[in-house]
Amino acid sequence: MEDRVISSQNLQEGEYELKLRPSRLEEYIGQEELKEKLTIFIQASVARKEALDHVLLYGPPGLGKTTLAHIIASELGVAIRYTTGPAIDRPGDLASILTNLNEHDVLFIDEIHRLPRAVEEVLYSAMEDFALDLVLGKGPAARSVRLDLPRFTLIGATTRPGLLASPLRDRFGVLLHLDFYEASELSRIIDRSARVLGIPIDPEAAHEISRRSRGTPRVANRLLKRIRDYAQVRATGQITHVIAIEALDLLDVDHFGLDQVDRRLLQSIAERYQGGPVGLETLSAVVGEESGTIEEVVEPYLLQQGFLQRTPRGRVLTLRAYQHLGIPANAGLFDGDTPEQ
Repeated sequence: MEDRVISSQNLQEGEYELKLRPSRLEEYIGQEELKEKLTIFIQASVARKEALDHVLLYGPPGLGKTTLAHIIASELGVAIRYTTGPAIDRPGDLASILTNLNEHDVLFIDEIHRLPRAVEEVLYSAMEDFALDLVLGKGPAARSVRLDLPRFTLIGATTRPGLLASPLRDRFGVLLHLDFYEASELSRIIDRSARVLGIPIDPEAAHEISRRSRGTPRVANRLLKRIRDYAQVRATGQITHVIAIEALDLLDVDHFGLDQVDRRLLQSIAERYQGGPVGLETLSAVVGEESGTIEEVVEPYLLQQGFLQRTPRGRVLTLRAYQHLGIPANAGLFDGDTPEQ
């Protein structure tokens, strides 16, 4: 997939993103209901001197799941070990990680839905009984060994909770959903990030960036960084409202936060398939993106904004999408209730 400045995927910006990451819940902007629940759960586990129940964080990419995992560990006063589902190939890899944890430590597994099935099955007893059941050797000489583990907290993050096996999902005591942010919340995030990075920015400019950030903090911070470059080269270095608009137009991010990839997808459905329905695989072939990328990265925001609708027969454009593209809708397509309701 081509690099997109509005992509919610982590582009490994390293030190930049680490610098902007809040370290305490009180510094974390947005997701108020989630924060209230987490505060109660964390304070209760600390008071009882117990490990926090296993936590599953789920929602679209770029909303702060990794940041929250680090905050939870910080609030608990314990160490955190980070890995990803695809990085754990064999049960032995998982055993090595788990046996090196200390009491009450946090193990964070990003993309937990991508764990191999054999690894996932070993994780069941680790989460429930804090023990590892391993089989050593093969054939008649094989023997089963049980290793006791420290009482730890597993934090899993996923963009696709439906892909988690029920036995794994049921072992999480705390399930928390992260949703897209309001523009007002993103304005506060942009203002904080600008202060951390020493970037002078006007309130109107912060609001303009927030409107085009797709409800996603990662996108907001990435746009801020790119607009800072524009302000430094084309202006005095301060991000004003005018400079923000010029930079965003240059980046081809429209006032809804849509870029060329989004518009190409919407236009393909409108012009080639008369507004749909069109199947995901067909759409993938037409726009030149993997079906998983469309489903996980491109579509969630288009659905949330009411540009697209998923139906049993495929993807269908809404009236709002036609209006945004400036394309006349097919006659009779929107008789009665509109799909964007």
